[in-house]
Amino acid sequence: MSKAKTLKTDTEKRRDRLKKSDRRRQILLELKLRPHVRISELARRFSVSTETLRRDFDALADDGLIARDHGGASAPTQGHYPSLDERTNARIEERKRIGLVAAGLIQDGETVMIDSGSTTIQMARALAYRGTQCTVITNSIPVAMTIGHGATEVLLCPGEYLAAESAVIGTETLEFLARFNVDRCMIGASGLSSEGPSETIRGFAAVKRMMLHRAAKRHLLIDSHKFGYKGLAQVGEIADLDSVVMDARPRGDLLAALEGANVEIIIADAE
Repeated sequence: MSKAKTLKTDTEKRRDRLKKSDRRRQILLELKLRPHVRISELARRFSVSTETLRRDFDALADDGLIARDHGGASAPTQGHYPSLDERTNARIEERKRIGLVAAGLIQDGETVMIDSGSTTIQMARALAYRGTQCTVITNSIPVAMTIGHGATEVLLCPGEYLAAESAVIGTETLEFLARFNVDRCMIGASGLSSEGPSETIRGFAAVKRMMLHRAAKRHLLIDSHKFGYKGLAQVGEIADLDSVVMDARPRGDLLAALEGANVEIIIADAE
């Protein structure tokens, strides 16, 4: 009896996974047929809650497959990855928690490299609020502007400007970063799998790799929606990290890889 019940539960779980994947495939199909879809409309059609559809939309947006907007989504342009503004407006509470905990790792007098991203911007805000006196080297204009209002010294990298990311990349950026040895680096990523962090945005992977190379302590800031996702360019291996600050504990292969590499898992819990 108990075995039958267990088998039934496993079958139901498999069905749920298929339903989720089918929903997301249908969302992508709808966006091939029309320029915009609304969460409320598809929730009624799929007979699921708007919260469930919102999670589907957020996951597809994080994967760069749709362009998320208020109440729905539109099809991305060819090769589109959600812009910094789009990512900044998604999963705000989770990013705030991660940023607050990450800011607490930085001590007065330290030197820190911070890369571009929606989560690192949240960390910059928390760092400015705390009034931590440190030296920051960054390729992110929003990070520089946020931290520069406080007592922190900011060195902004030169390089090729990416308007959609408000950041710089390229040979000049890498050469500038290579001049410094810092106490810590704080980076984000498009995805984190058992193979390590990866990046979708052109040119960012090289910047992150250089920051990891120049820092004594290396921290990744990432939200749980990106677990298991692999971007186009590999940033590094799991063992290249000292800690990962995240909003939820990972499972399966990712958890095993982090524990196997003795990477500290820091959970930014909701209060």
